[in-house]
Amino acid sequence: MVYHGKNDFSQICNMDVNHIRNFCIIAHIDHGKSTLADRLLEMTGSVETAKDQMLDSMDLEKERGITIKLKAVRMKYSCEGRKYELNLIDTPGHVDFEYEVSRSLAACEGAVLLVDASQGVQAQTIANLDKARRAGLIIIPVVNKIDLPYAMVDKSVEQLMDLGFKKDEISFISGKTGEGVKALIEKIIDVVPFPRTSSEISQALVFDSFYDEYRGVVVFVRVFGGEFKRRDDIKFIASKASSRITEIGYLSPKEVIVNEISDGQVGFIATGLKDLSKARVGDTISRVGESPSPVPGYKEPIPVVFLGFYPQDSSKYTELREAIQKLSLNDSAFTYEPENIGSVGRGFRCGFLGLLHADVVMERIKREYGIDIIATSPSVRYVVKLTNGEEIVVKSASEFPDPSYVKETLESWAEIDVYTSVKYIGSIMELCSSRRGKYVSTDYLGSERAKISYKIPLAEIIVDFYDKLKSVSSGYASLDYRINEYVPAEIARVDILAANDKIPPLSQLVQKKEAYDAGKRIVLKLKDLIPRQQFKVSLQAVIGGKVIAREDISPARKDVTGHLYGGDVTRKNKLLDKQKKGKSRMKRFGKVDIPQDVFWKVMER
Repeated sequence: MVYHGKNDFSQICNMDVNHIRNFCIIAHIDHGKSTLADRLLEMTGSVETAKDQMLDSMDLEKERGITIKLKAVRMKYSCEGRKYELNLIDTPGHVDFEYEVSRSLAACEGAVLLVDASQGVQAQTIANLDKARRAGLIIIPVVNKIDLPYAMVDKSVEQLMDLGFKKDEISFISGKTGEGVKALIEKIIDVVPFPRTSSEISQALVFDSFYDEYRGVVVFVRVFGGEFKRRDDIKFIASKASSRITEIGYLSPKEVIVNEISDGQVGFIATGLKDLSKARVGDTISRVGESPSPVPGYKEPIPVVFLGFYPQDSSKYTELREAIQKLSLNDSAFTYEPENIGSVGRGFRCGFLGLLHADVVMERIKREYGIDIIATSPSVRYVVKLTNGEEIVVKSASEFPDPSYVKETLESWAEIDVYTSVKYIGSIMELCSSRRGKYVSTDYLGSERAKISYKIPLAEIIVDFYDKLKSVSSGYASLDYRINEYVPAEIARVDILAANDKIPPLSQLVQKKEAYDAGKRIVLKLKDLIPRQQFKVSLQAVIGGKVIAREDISPARKDVTGHLYGGDVTRKNKLLDKQKKGKSRMKRFGKVDIPQDVFWKVMER
């Protein structure tokens, strides 16, 4: 095959379906997906010179060096006199954003499995490979970063062969220098099958979306049958919403407007819808008057971590609601519902796939909408069976019923796989055991690597488990987890009082036998985090009406006798007594000033 450089395909709308290739790049975090995407854009002539992380458009993605939102970009390539349309979907690698990967798999026929030659096969490499195989995709194994002086190419090849690949199937590239990328493009054309038509009537899967102030809801779709044209009347099968297409196009990587997109193609449709709930990711679009079945293959993400979001300025509640509504459209795994907690005011109970996911959403609310928020302590989902036979789902400590009405509480457990060097097995097993983990197995992947499997309560891994894992393994362990089951547990609600005022965002659901340790840990941490007030502050951890732990914050003291010189000691005592009485009045009427970040930091162990 011969690469002919940049080509002008801007006038082509109806590409022969045999010349379309839809593929994604899947890999562990930081294995070079975004860099490879940059080289693909360059070598297909989609851009003159690719800037670093072309498809990572969010500031957060560039700063953290991770992909958060998937991107779909169309590229054109000529070889042997034929013109091909390559639709690439770039995906995240972090375990918290694996739901983005499931969307891209549903829209593709092939996947490039990328492995960093300096790190080898990692947890998300295997997790994403399993998903791609279950989706029936053709997989191209690729060893990346072969230009690094410490690249372990042969070892990476052995690990891929252990996963079932043949040596001659493996490609070798450097996404940074471009070595081997041209051959990879041609291999994609040769190996990945062209899109198969599943229906003769118009049918398209929504795999991503965003809200535009002028165009309304804009959805990214993969067409599985028929065609869609500007001014067509369309409907969403699940939401029952209908609208008229105002604009059609694709990214290359900038927006290119066309008159239509047809069977097998990937593009975007501006719907004009203003109601954010009417166009959800995973839904199927059809033209009005046609009745196709929903496109299969999409798995709806289930949030596992819950936090309360409250505006620091209560007058910005409406602005926070609008920001959350818009973010939830772009992020189908982000859920929310209104919540009202006494002294804190009105806010939202939000669901996420992990704490990195939550942290990213918090940062986007602050940057993109200028709203400072208070985030409550993270919690997981509990199933509570009541004495009257009713069964409820509890997502926060404030929802937990009175113990006298509770018959049984079920706690969510996860099955985790940790991939690491064999020399860290002992320290990792010790960490898992300290988090109530139950050992499952250890599988050796060659002479130097192993997979350790544990069952562990989800509540024990959502906060700082990943950081601790990296610490005890010197950064060489990787983690994959999945919700496994619900197990009976003895749960108690620990409330925190500051100067006798209950602080609802700090309430936590913990194991009864660990309640004292949890309460003591929280009040000790609060003692360091809350600044001194003008009066003495008592911090108490309580279960029901029983105090299980207490710490006191000494008052900030002004030197009221500093101006005195000589004289009788009674003058000094009179001033100190006056100060003491003033502090007593403050204690009765004063409110404790708690910094915004305390609610987040108190969870770190």
